Amino acid sequence: QVHLVESGGGLVQAGGSLRLSCAASGRTFSSYTMGWFRQAPGKEREFVAGIRWSGSSTYYADSVKGRFTISRDNAKNTVDLQMNGLKPEDTAVYYCAAGKVLYPHVLRSYEYWGQGTQVTVSS
Repeated sequence: QVHLVESGGGLVQAGGSLRLSCAASGRTFSSYTMGWFRQAPGKEREFVAGIRWSGSSTYYADSVKGRFTISRDNAKNTVDLQMNGLKPEDTAVYYCAAGKVLYPHVLRSYEYWGQGTQVTVSS
């Protein structure tokens, strides 16, 4: 069982940066692939970034590649999402997810979800 809590969301101007953090409880955190997803109003939840249990492999949606960086610290049970060069279209609720997944970009592969944190980017 893994419990996830996101933090770090807020309001930022276009071009700015935010760092989201996801704190996980559970002894098996280090064995899970972690992902960040987002959901804008009226849209489906979409993949943003993923990272394997070891941190050696990372994955990004094309829309954030080169701007966002996912990282994890298994000793601290945390996974972060550094977001630079934010755009108004990045506005959404961002969710942290955990699972033993084959394909990190597939939403239904994840077993555990956080409650989400709001990110708003003004133009």
